[in-house]
Amino acid sequence: MPPIDAAPSTDRSQAGTLAFLGDPRSHGGRPVERVDTHAAVVFLAGGRAYKLKRAVRYPYLDYSTVEKREAACRAELTINRRTAPTLYRDVLAIRRRPDGGLFLDEAGDGARSGPAVDWVVAMRRFPADALFDRMAERGALTPAIMRALAGRVAAFHAAAEVRRDGGGEAALRAVVDGNIAEMAESPALFPTKRLGRLAARSAAALDRLKPLLERRRRDGFVRRCHGDLHLRNILLLDGVPTLFDAIEFDETLAVTDLLYDLAFLLMDLERRGLRPLGNALLNGWLDETGDRAGLAALPLFLSVRAAVRAKIAAAAAALSPGKAEELAAEARRGFDHAVAALEPPPPRLVAVGGLSGTGKSLLAHALAPALGPAPGAVILRSDALRKRMRGVPETERLPPDAYDPAVTARVYAALLDGARTVLEAGHAVVVDAVCARPEERAALESLAAAASVRFDGIWLDAALELRALRVTNRRNDASDATAEVAKRQESYDLGDIRWARLDSGRVAADVLADARATLA
Repeated sequence: MPPIDAAPSTDRSQAGTLAFLGDPRSHGGRPVERVDTHAAVVFLAGGRAYKLKRAVRYPYLDYSTVEKREAACRAELTINRRTAPTLYRDVLAIRRRPDGGLFLDEAGDGARSGPAVDWVVAMRRFPADALFDRMAERGALTPAIMRALAGRVAAFHAAAEVRRDGGGEAALRAVVDGNIAEMAESPALFPTKRLGRLAARSAAALDRLKPLLERRRRDGFVRRCHGDLHLRNILLLDGVPTLFDAIEFDETLAVTDLLYDLAFLLMDLERRGLRPLGNALLNGWLDETGDRAGLAALPLFLSVRAAVRAKIAAAAAALSPGKAEELAAEARRGFDHAVAALEPPPPRLVAVGGLSGTGKSLLAHALAPALGPAPGAVILRSDALRKRMRGVPETERLPPDAYDPAVTARVYAALLDGARTVLEAGHAVVVDAVCARPEERAALESLAAAASVRFDGIWLDAALELRALRVTNRRNDASDATAEVAKRQESYDLGDIRWARLDSGRVAADVLADARATLA
């Protein structure tokens, strides 16, 4: 969007500062790369990056004076050291020598040279290819990376400051109303009739979800979050997914519901056609947080995030004639996602059963992205749940008593409780469990009937030799099954299996195709 007041004045002119930071002589003769954004200019030299706030004032930020830019730099350093302490180094003053030249006050002792001309955030430089948006473009993001990212985001959220003074229904309604008002100014991009439908559905969702949103605010689910959590603000740093560039300029944008914070990232993956990665991220985050009841608000959160992206792209298109067509297309796609998120498919329950080594987890993860509202079904896996109930990592082997019938009964009861919560929130569920006992299968069918949702059961069959080989070759998996366990399961009395039966001893793609046909 255009600045309210971005015209240069005596105290805001940065021409000299920009020239100084762009001069290799200011960096020991090292070549300098310059990266411009609407609110900052970043100079890359050697192993360092120097981020200068632009002397601008927008509706949502004000960097119009040296003092405000210093405060913003210090806030950025403090806020982003929560997630990227090795990336954010310092806040440095740019001061003037007696001869009129500028210098970076890296020693911090140049105050005697007079007041600072400007301020920069000094950062460790990283390769652009390490950014997650670049990795997404070249197909380098994987479900394993998404699960690692989920753990990092969940840990960040757990440590974030609880803020009951923000978030909730009123704050989200203000964002929705602002989105609709701003998009109404571009009817060529956002047709009036469809925009009216988005406005009506958003208002209805806010009315319906108000008790949930307010309860989450009271219960501590509103915190001082990242606020701008999309792929371009995440990088693989020293092999670890690292969040950076969190919002420092507006508390109302950063103090949000935890799931709304995550929704920006889920929406970014969705708009790029990467729903399987979004599904892996959501499931990983839910496994870490257990916040399944909040899923009822996720369609609205995704819609609002997509609308924000759409209106920003529309504003940028008006200011960037050279990229207007590309940005207009992005605005339309964001608008389409905003509308679609509030018109989700119904919830459903899918169960994938079979003896150990039949490929249940592989199939469950392949099916989940296409089921129910974006970004797909919640996966409830008995092996992983058993480990969480014992308070141990998924890859830690449990003793034999963890598989006693009484313990297994508690695991299946927890599976049913989790599935019920997700279905009540309006999302789809895939249950991944052996389900060897007829009563275990019947309980899942009864749950779906009680929730008035469609149920599909898939039973996988495979020869003992193949099952034994598969469980023997597993690495870093939640299952404790061994070849001996696989052999022992041959003696199980499975009863009458009425679920769709598939031979999983074939190529995985063929099994998946048959499973999808069954579910369709």
